[in-house]
Amino acid sequence: MRRTTGVGKRLVVGVAILAMVGASAACGGDEADPAGPAESSGSPHGGHGSFSPPSEQPLRAGERFVTLEMPQPYTPVAPNGGTDEYRCFLVDPGLSAKAFLTGSQFLPQNADIVHHAIFFRISPAGVRQARQLDERTSGEGWQCFGDSGVDGDGAWVAHWAPGANEVLLGEGLGYEMPPGSQLVMQVHYNLLATAGKAGSADQSSIRLRLADDSSAMTPLHTLLAPAPVELPCTAQESGPLCDRDAAIKDVSHRFGEDVGSAAAELVRMCGNGKPVPGTTQHCDLPARDAATIYATAGHMHLLGRAIKIELNPDTAGASTLLDVPRYNFDDQAIRPLDRPVKIKKGDVIRVTCTHDAGLRKMLPQLQKLPPRYAVWGDGTSDEMCLGLLIGTRS
Repeated sequence: MRRTTGVGKRLVVGVAILAMVGASAACGGDEADPAGPAESSGSPHGGHGSFSPPSEQPLRAGERFVTLEMPQPYTPVAPNGGTDEYRCFLVDPGLSAKAFLTGSQFLPQNADIVHHAIFFRISPAGVRQARQLDERTSGEGWQCFGDSGVDGDGAWVAHWAPGANEVLLGEGLGYEMPPGSQLVMQVHYNLLATAGKAGSADQSSIRLRLADDSSAMTPLHTLLAPAPVELPCTAQESGPLCDRDAAIKDVSHRFGEDVGSAAAELVRMCGNGKPVPGTTQHCDLPARDAATIYATAGHMHLLGRAIKIELNPDTAGASTLLDVPRYNFDDQAIRPLDRPVKIKKGDVIRVTCTHDAGLRKMLPQLQKLPPRYAVWGDGTSDEMCLGLLIGTRS
């Protein structure tokens, strides 16, 4: 494993036992209302469209706003015959002293092609490596399927997906930002509308809410909980990519072996090592450390129907942390819990996702693509099942 976080093999290995992600690994939370009401950024199920940034909430005592924009416009081009590109850009909040990230609002400049964005905190040592990546890559930024592209560095501190609003963390909660640290802005561009060819440019930005007085702050961490995707073609579909092995080979070709190996790693981690094709999959993951969870979120792609996160399922003390029975790609806002939930070491987190291959016939973005056996993959035409829990170490 080259890195400790990501969306393919690196994510799967890094969170195999639900470790809290810290300073050397891989979207806000709030005791009352971390994200505010969800607002769709486009039409249902991945339509995207225009984005109107909401007005920011007033600053609280000790906070300030810092807006960071991509250095230059970037026109994405999907590699290897695909329709997706993940591009990373280094942005500098200019920190000469320790601060805490207490809120954020991603501002997608071109919402037609921005699928989602993740922000990784990079240490001063990692900043040097990020600059080297940028310098030796043509165009703005560098390609970064899976994670920040910086070896052994990149803590997940913010994200945006359609439907997400300003993330406002609770009083006394924030992501630690050491002096000299910077952010890698990873943007997933989906080019289905342009069939993978060069389209229009994007110059997105993020508005950070920083607290410089860190004396009473509690550091937050993001917990990632994946489950397999083993979705076969429908009985009405056929084609070469309806074969599971061929579909995995195609994912590996488009995104690399680290992402292509995710299906096998998830089956090994969540089952007996043998894939079980079906519309609903789940994974039981034991917590390595005690934690207090303030908010949750779920992420799938265009074939997602439902996602649920449960604590200690099938026991007398079972509880549901997230239940989205009608998943909408354009409503992926963070869900605050009614009250913080304590997780003990050894507790089990179950993530369950339901996907529907029949949606391919209904979605313009997918109708022109060949049907495929859907496994974990970084493209919008592939699928994911990812639960996120935002909290503090207890």
